[in-house]
Amino acid sequence: MNLERAYILLAVFYSVLVAIGVIALLVGGGPPWGVVTVGLGALVAAGLWGHTMGKPVMNPRMWRPLAGILAAAFLVQLFAVFALHPPGAELTWLLTGAIFSVMPAILLFQYGKRDQEVWATPEEREGGKMLDELLARQRELVLEKQEADRQATVKLTKAGNAYRASVTRGYGGQVERFEESFTCPATLAFFVLKYTCISVNDIAAQYDEERVLTT
Repeated sequence: MNLERAYILLAVFYSVLVAIGVIALLVGGGPPWGVVTVGLGALVAAGLWGHTMGKPVMNPRMWRPLAGILAAAFLVQLFAVFALHPPGAELTWLLTGAIFSVMPAILLFQYGKRDQEVWATPEEREGGKMLDELLARQRELVLEKQEADRQATVKLTKAGNAYRASVTRGYGGQVERFEESFTCPATLAFFVLKYTCISVNDIAAQYDEERVLTT
């Protein structure tokens, strides 16, 4: 069994668990706090399917906090099992929740990483490909742009498989400088588009023009 098939089986299994939980609640077979558990499980199942299929589901910023909640829930449920000695039905819910919280927590933590192509738009993927090609020819890409009362300077470099973006931007009388590193070129394009007034086409146009002038 390959890893992809294992992920699919996990997503299917977790979805079935959520469905069983819903049925149990409808027939009165679950504790009052089971509604919260099932709701959380539905979110987890959605995230697992997104991770498995390589598709964006909702927002990447929600998955790592959710993974943290699952890890905390695992510890709380284990404590409840051994310290509170709950009755049979509640014990079953607690053990099931604890056992099946660990693997989804790990996978959703990975899924919530913004620096991967799954969260990139088609424009960002194309822009990342363009920047990667330019950085294969140039040691660094530097562009300064003024737009109304905003200005920005961006310097892009690549070392091994890591991309680094250094940004200086000003708005009115305020100037700020920051830099970030990425492993996915589409995330590099996203960063430039989001935090500066510079587009990937601006960078490509400048360096295409320089190539023409030097040949």
